[in-house]
Amino acid sequence: MGSVGDAYDNAMAESFFASLECELLDRRSFKSKAEARVALFSYIEGWYNRRRRHSGLGRIAPAEFERRHAIQSTSQTNPETDAETA
Repeated sequence: MGSVGDAYDNAMAESFFASLECELLDRRSFKSKAEARVALFSYIEGWYNRRRRHSGLGRIAPAEFERRHAIQSTSQTNPETDAETA
């Protein structure tokens, strides 16, 4: 995080809320708070965090980024697999 008054302090949060507004809120209206909660949860957990490509991750989805990271971490930290392949 930046220092107090830094223009970049809220950049990540503002980017998320801009995406939320553009991709979910501007496209529909809700009959109740409960319906809005369900739609928000579905958007965040079903689309934004799992499948939506993020520029900060090299234009890949977070689930794919985590899968690649897990594979890379396993191959780097498991000396048994390194010894077997040598």
